[in-house]
Amino acid sequence: MMTAHRSVLGIDAAWSTNHRSGVALAVEDETGWRLVAADSCYSDFLARPSGPPIKSPAAGNLTPAPARLISTCVRLCGVAPTVVAVDMPLSRETIDGRRVSDTAVSRAFGAKQCATHSPSAKRPGNVSDKLRADFEAAAYHLWTIERGPLPGLIEVYPHPALLAFFANEPKRLEYKVAKTLTYWPDATADERRQRLLKVWARIVAALESEIAGVAAAIPLPADSTVGRALKAYEDRLDAIVCAWCAIRALQGRVKAYGNDVSAIWIPAAER
Repeated sequence: MMTAHRSVLGIDAAWSTNHRSGVALAVEDETGWRLVAADSCYSDFLARPSGPPIKSPAAGNLTPAPARLISTCVRLCGVAPTVVAVDMPLSRETIDGRRVSDTAVSRAFGAKQCATHSPSAKRPGNVSDKLRADFEAAAYHLWTIERGPLPGLIEVYPHPALLAFFANEPKRLEYKVAKTLTYWPDATADERRQRLLKVWARIVAALESEIAGVAAAIPLPADSTVGRALKAYEDRLDAIVCAWCAIRALQGRVKAYGNDVSAIWIPAAER
């Protein structure tokens, strides 16, 4: 049996407790990085290694439980994550509006339509504060403008992160389920779905080149897939992107945008 050296955890965190959050675990061993798990809900991930429970995409635990997430990682691969990467605003201070980190990322990537959404005291509000505090209680302290100690917690943002793979793209990749009508207003529903699947296929192929097992773990949905099942796939995909950002952070191939209160860590484009 190959021995795991390090692992990373990626979380596509919802900004409220009313929506699902994707979770992905990757491990490094003698062969490189490989995907261990990718789920679209905390409870699905926590149910492993027996496998995620069979239930409707709307069901499941929607509340993060960092200590349980970490113990599940240990159960699945033998080591706790070295870096946890979260796609949600995180800060050492209470968030009540746009942060220096939001402005910095928007300034750097806004020309490619990768500006950040504006956080507020309500969204993500207490959800963010509790997640950060619970990870800190488990010894995962938030990295801000400088690389922090290991294990560590970082904030990431998939839209500009993916530009490290697709640096020649004129704008962010069109891969969000809820935005397909905005992306392609003149296309039929079937045409929009087919275009979305093609973009997802590109992202999966890029991730597979860095993390073995991605393509097998999240095969593209069937052409007839609609609604919540498509969103669940997107959540898993984003979680894997977050895990890849954590790998890049371990490798020192990222840049922090922000200050000593909050920072967003973006992989550097490599041509």
